[in-house]
This record gives sequence, structure tokens and C-alpha cells, in this order.
Amino acid sequence: MLLEDLQVILKVAEFRSITAAATNLDMRTATASAAVKRVESSLGVELFIRTTRQLRLSNAGEKYIPQCEQALLMLEQAKQNMKGELDIIDGDLRIALSSDLGRNLVMPWIDEFMATHSKVSLRANINDSNLDFYRDSVDLALRYGSPNDANLYGFKICNVPRLLCASKAYLAKHGMPKHPQDLASHNGLLYQLNNITYDVWEFYRGDEQYKIKMKGNRVSNDGELVHRWCVSGKGIGLKSCLDISSDLLAENVVHILPEYQTKATELWLIFPSRQSITPAARLLRDTLKQKTRNILLQLIEKGIVDKSVLN
Repeated sequence: MLLEDLQVILKVAEFRSITAAATNLDMRTATASAAVKRVESSLGVELFIRTTRQLRLSNAGEKYIPQCEQALLMLEQAKQNMKGELDIIDGDLRIALSSDLGRNLVMPWIDEFMATHSKVSLRANINDSNLDFYRDSVDLALRYGSPNDANLYGFKICNVPRLLCASKAYLAKHGMPKHPQDLASHNGLLYQLNNITYDVWEFYRGDEQYKIKMKGNRVSNDGELVHRWCVSGKGIGLKSCLDISSDLLAENVVHILPEYQTKATELWLIFPSRQSITPAARLLRDTLKQKTRNILLQLIEKGIVDKSVLN
């Protein structure tokens, strides 16, 4: 009985679908179906009850699958422990990244990482859509916001203030806002996710709080495009300090209303299971922490963000 066949069995049990399991494992449905048949033939029992509409575990499957899962987890953990002791960094990094952060910062960092660790391969999923680990076939995701699913595992990379920014050309033409309420007369560059347009921007100063309903002639579900509009003088954008860091440091854009804060977020590296936290993934986590810290230190030195961001 092949270990690869048992992995297929676990995925079929997880998804209750041979087709979905095959998609997740990047194989043809016929290949996954053949693996199921081989395991069932070896055991002499049917693990799944198949109908035209659904697939469910048989009585034998309900007993076998949990024990099979534990056995494979032990084998995988033993392999990862061995690699860790031997300092072996290899394997396939299937990572999901947001569009702006992924393309402009993280991909160059991963290129450096892979140049140092030549046995690591990459599959990058770059988009701003909500992530489904099983549908999207990824093993780790770098995302803004802490995970709200107790079944996921995550490592916080850093704190990330969000900053109000515009180009000097835009401000020369339309004027510098002095107060959050002044923003209502400016062109907001708006971000949309899952058909929700984030056009209410919140600001804080001490006990004061302001909610500004922004208007704008440009909306996108791609954070990188909002970034480009901001740099090219199309309006005012509310961006992660990491996403916009290179343009802030190069003075291509200006931090507006620095005395008012917006709600900060956090950057997390998220995994669907402990099994996904490989030595390569751990080392990448450490690399991401160091790289983002270096950027935050530069922003602190320029007076763009407060040193408390490192806490």
C-alpha cells in the first residue's frame, strides 16, 4: 500500500468528494479514484459509500480513517524532525499572497530565499480574495489580520499601521487636508473586497473619533492598482505602511494627517495544519519577520510611523 494512496484517501474523506480531493492534490480525478480502489482492495473493505449525489464514510471508513490520519501525521512529523536536525531546507512552498504586498515586496524576498535554498520550489497564488486553503490548494498564506478560525495555525509577523497617502502632484492641485472632515471634498481611491466597497474611513486622535464617508471615481478589488493610482496622482489612498513603504521612503507620496491614526492591522503567516509548518516554512517565517522589521525601522527613522509599532 503506497503512502501517496493513503494521502488521497484522507483528502477524499475530508472533502467527501474524489473530484475535490484530486483538485486539491493537483491530480486527475481518475488517478485519485484508482488510488481509492487500490486501498480498498488491499484492505478488503469499502471505505466510502458512493451514491449518485454524495460520498460518505462507511462504518469501516469511520474506524480506519482517524487511525490512518494519525499514522501519516506521525510519519510526516518524523520526516520534518529529521530534516530539522540535519538543517535540510527543501520542498514545495505553496503560498498565497495579497496582490500589492506579494508582488512588490514578498516575491523579491522569496527570490532571495530560493537563491540561498536551491532545493525549495514555489507555487504562488497572488490575489486579494478571501482564502480557502482547500479550494485554493495552498499550504501557507501571508495575510493582513489575525486568523479567526481556531482550526488554523498562525505566526504573527508584525504590526502594520495604515496610512493616508497622496502624491505631491495631487496635493499641489487639490490642497493638503488639515482635518479628517476635509477629506469629504477629495477624491478617495477605494478598495473593494467581496463586493463590499470600503468607503468609510475612520480616524482617531486621543478621545476624538471621526468616520468619513469617502467619494471617489476609482474603485478596485486589487490593492496594487489602488497603490498605483495613489502614486500617479489620481487621489488619496488609505494603504498599509508596508505596501506603500517604498514610495513613502522615496518621497513619491506624502503621509497625510499624521497626527490622526487609523485602525492598525497585523501581518500573519497562516497554515491550515501543523503538517504544513515545514522547516522551509519556519525559515521563511523568520525571513519575513526580519524583512518587515527592517522596513518598519526605516519608516520609524523617517518619522513616518511611531516606534511603538515594534511592540
